[in-house]
Amino acid sequence: MSSDVLPVWWDPAADGPANMAADELLAEEAVRRDGLVIRVYAWSAPTVSLGAFQPFAEAEACAAIAGLPIVRRPSGGGAIIHGTDLTYAAAVPKGHPWGGTPQALYDGLHAAMVDVLRDHGFDARLHAPSADDPPADALLCFSRRSPGDVVVRQGDAPAAKVMGSAQRRLGTAVLQHGSLLLSACPRVADAARHVGLAELARGRVDWTARSLAERWIAGIAVAGGLTTAEQPAAFAANLGERAAVRDAHFRDPRWTGRR
Repeated sequence: MSSDVLPVWWDPAADGPANMAADELLAEEAVRRDGLVIRVYAWSAPTVSLGAFQPFAEAEACAAIAGLPIVRRPSGGGAIIHGTDLTYAAAVPKGHPWGGTPQALYDGLHAAMVDVLRDHGFDARLHAPSADDPPADALLCFSRRSPGDVVVRQGDAPAAKVMGSAQRRLGTAVLQHGSLLLSACPRVADAARHVGLAELARGRVDWTARSLAERWIAGIAVAGGLTTAEQPAAFAANLGERAAVRDAHFRDPRWTGRR
């Protein structure tokens, strides 16, 4: 029986390796607590997180993101440019109702964000695949479309992807990374720049990253029959050597360039 409490960590900005180390340990925390856990965090500098199975050389050769630090995630999916997004990591034990199939956790978390965005006037929905979808192997996550991505319709224009996530099954847990694009990143060239909520809102911004995240987590808790429990300290604050070891792993060029 999984826990009926949803622990949530609101973590301060950190660099790529520190964030990835915390997220990998979050998967272990989900197993320890026998339930869903969520960490919401920011980045100390604009950073590209590369999917676990993507070629490093492709990211290194992409002129549109030149100069940004690159970290490799433990999860799959496409590369994400962080810095103007709301980033989260969620994890569940494999025996959890949302841990049985990849789409279950994906849709459960994304559907809650669709509800939040609709309440703010966006024509948001979960993406359904079509013949017009862009290439599935595009380098950047927001240049791809996957079933269950959160997209926003804008008149007759193609729907804009505003939230995507990626998973990895780690031992007895499922780890999911996700990104809600709040605004276009000014640090990259046009080829890597995607419109976010601020551009789609056309000046009607009545939200903050924190308010969106709070309402999103509240929706997840309702959907899962859970009680939210905000944690008093950063997730990695009391992990000591365990965090240091994982941090060193994600800083190691052999991990970043493993593919």
